[in-house]
Amino acid sequence: MKSIFQFLIVEAAKYNLKRKNVKVTPSLYKKEKKDASVDVAQNTKSFIFIVFGVISASFGLKGFLLPNSFIDGGVTGISLITAAVTGLPLSVLLIIINVPFMILGFSSISKTFAVRSIIAIILLALAVEFIPFPMITHDKLLIAVFGGFFLGLGIGLAIRGGSVLDGTEVLAVYISRKVSLSIGDIVLLFNICIFTVAIITFSIEIALYAILTYLTASKTVDYIVDGIEEYIGVTIISDFSEEIRLAIIEKIGRGCTLYSGKKGYAKRGETLKDTSIVYTLITRLELTKLQAEIDKIDKNAFVVMHSIKDAKGGMIKKRPLKRIKN
Repeated sequence: MKSIFQFLIVEAAKYNLKRKNVKVTPSLYKKEKKDASVDVAQNTKSFIFIVFGVISASFGLKGFLLPNSFIDGGVTGISLITAAVTGLPLSVLLIIINVPFMILGFSSISKTFAVRSIIAIILLALAVEFIPFPMITHDKLLIAVFGGFFLGLGIGLAIRGGSVLDGTEVLAVYISRKVSLSIGDIVLLFNICIFTVAIITFSIEIALYAILTYLTASKTVDYIVDGIEEYIGVTIISDFSEEIRLAIIEKIGRGCTLYSGKKGYAKRGETLKDTSIVYTLITRLELTKLQAEIDKIDKNAFVVMHSIKDAKGGMIKKRPLKRIKN
């Protein structure tokens, strides 16, 4: 396996050098090999996430939703409704309906993203068509909850791999640049339309279970994409900033940064007092411990906390799964 990776790295380095059309030197070749090794490792991780995402999503569809005529939101929901009404194979519809969104993603997001997404969707269609997953249950509540869970798990893993299994978010990203609506708002409006069609086509009961499936899948996607340990940025203003800095480093094992500032609470004409502002990045699971250490030093410390979508480098704790960037 190692020799395969070495071969890919060498070939990628040669290709990049040839494309740049520059004189090859030992130092340049070494740099290209290093860059190629990063690219190969990144693409390998992406492929692994996509494959496991496809398996999970196809299991959610074939093991729960499809045998019981349940639907979901997004392009998957449109495909399920169309398959139920027309009798066309779901695997074919998944590809056909997603094509316009992938073309949109190619122009509005990135070529790499679009290619990965096309590969992921084709793999999902093949898995739905050819992998014989067993039907798990007839219980409607279990179908909605666990069908949504495995579908959301698959979508989340695919996103970690730098792709999507459903083109809805691509459309939402594109529209959000044109109007004053968030991506979440657009996806929600899109799914309201789908669930309305489900009410007309099937029944209110199926539509309600579809909403439950969508909510379960959506929350699972958030959990997988953000990780179990969400990053929290903490700003601490205290007269004991040095003691707090040492506590963060020695007791919690995290890094921090000190900003030079001035305390603003003073009357007109009074000299503002200099102070050091401590900023650190921890996970939500470490937040209680940090608060305890701050309280031990200064119960009157002014502490501001806010969620961080992602972070890299420094002494931050790595999440169990790291989102792969394009």
